[in-house]
Amino acid sequence: MAEKTWQPARLIPTSGISGPDEQETRATSALLAVLPIVRDFGLGLLRPFGAQSGTIESFIEVPLVTADGRTVRPDGLVRVTRGKSMWTALVEVKTGTNDLGRDQLETYLELARDNGFDVVLTISNQMSPAPGVHPVDVDKRKVRKVQLQHLSWAEVVSAAVIQRVHHGVSDPEQAWILGELIRYLQHPRSGALDFSDMGAAWVPVRESIAAGTLRANDKGVNEAVTRWDQLLRFAGMRLERELGSGVQLSLSRKEQAEPSLRTAALVNGLVTRGCLTGSLGVPNTVGDLFIEADLRTNRCTVSVAFGAPGEGRSLTRINWLLRQLADAPGNLRIDAYAHMARTSMSELLLTVRENPAVLLADPRADVRRFRVAATSQLGAKRGTGRGAFIDSVLAALDGFYEVVLQGLRPWIAKAPQLPKSGSAIADAGIDTTVLPDEQAVDAGAEIEAAVIADDVEPQADHLPEATEPVASDVAEVDPHAGSTAVASTDELVTWDSQVRELGHERSTGVPATEG
Repeated sequence: MAEKTWQPARLIPTSGISGPDEQETRATSALLAVLPIVRDFGLGLLRPFGAQSGTIESFIEVPLVTADGRTVRPDGLVRVTRGKSMWTALVEVKTGTNDLGRDQLETYLELARDNGFDVVLTISNQMSPAPGVHPVDVDKRKVRKVQLQHLSWAEVVSAAVIQRVHHGVSDPEQAWILGELIRYLQHPRSGALDFSDMGAAWVPVRESIAAGTLRANDKGVNEAVTRWDQLLRFAGMRLERELGSGVQLSLSRKEQAEPSLRTAALVNGLVTRGCLTGSLGVPNTVGDLFIEADLRTNRCTVSVAFGAPGEGRSLTRINWLLRQLADAPGNLRIDAYAHMARTSMSELLLTVRENPAVLLADPRADVRRFRVAATSQLGAKRGTGRGAFIDSVLAALDGFYEVVLQGLRPWIAKAPQLPKSGSAIADAGIDTTVLPDEQAVDAGAEIEAAVIADDVEPQADHLPEATEPVASDVAEVDPHAGSTAVASTDELVTWDSQVRELGHERSTGVPATEG
């Protein structure tokens, strides 16, 4: 039989896409058609932009008239109704390498304002430079009454996968429809691409770093650090897609309130040290995933810092960590921070396994924190694939999470134990035996004591005062400050299986584990 070569019918076929316009129209219609059918997915996607729970309606190429009499057709419109309450969003979609245009967005913002719509929602392969920041800078006066919000196609796919795989869809037909949308958007012909390019400025910036001539005001520096942050957000979305648990780029409150502070810090690190840094927060892990890309040495270091057990000797605490890293590669680097110390004792895991005491500068040292780090080779190319910067970073993050972070458990103190003899006093060797001549008690005194005990209520004034918590005397240390020496070739960690996984995922649209 030739059935093995037969192509199954798809709800949303990728065949027959003749050009960018048809690609864009098909992607828009497919997504907007699924929103009202798989309601949990639709509301989950729209709720962050102000949509209430209700009935979802979706339309494509809705004709609207501008103030000067022109008829324009935004790619789509979504409306959510609940009773007399209504939320409406105009939708503008781009696929492939097509970017959103400022003039077009400002026209749609004016249309939304004139028609009483709430949001202009854009969807493209562009990544937001920061949470809540649109990739296109528009006239701020245009967004006073109408929100301008953005979703990348990577975010749409992640939301669909999380709903389908991790949260679940109770109706089997809805589950199949959402699966067909995921299959379509994962196909290269759909135009819904992953983050795949560090930008035109990436190569010149790297060349300037190698030459030692990079300056903060050089052309392309801001673009390079913005692309780095976008890569980290994409890495977080990929990890969230696989884990089904929220993964966020870790930012300080000041950086969240003012994204320019984050950009300035990244530019400073790139110019002074040739390094780009960032952290991803994964729920219920011992600490954030910290990553540093050193463009001078072409080394990528992923690490996590966390507290040591609060009891036991320091050697016992080191052995506690070694047991959790029993299957980890020996060329991981372990740093141990003692109480009040601002630098660490640092060694490769292989050496620590042979002699745990190498992490103790002094046998009496009180180890309070650990850092586990893996250093690997950075790719140079600006795109994707083997030997590319993007895939080397993604593979390092995926690999470190798989072989290190997901297996680490925070230390939890044991519950207080009752004494084996049944009495703490007896365990302490205190003799409380009452001798016969001490048992005679004056009857009148015994009765009087009983009367007092019955009549007198405890007074609040006699209760012991609550004590103020004592501030910790642990010195502030940089949780990721390890050895300053450049990692040697012997201690580089390779993420070959993750690189192969990325290659398989890019060529087939699905992880290798799914066949």
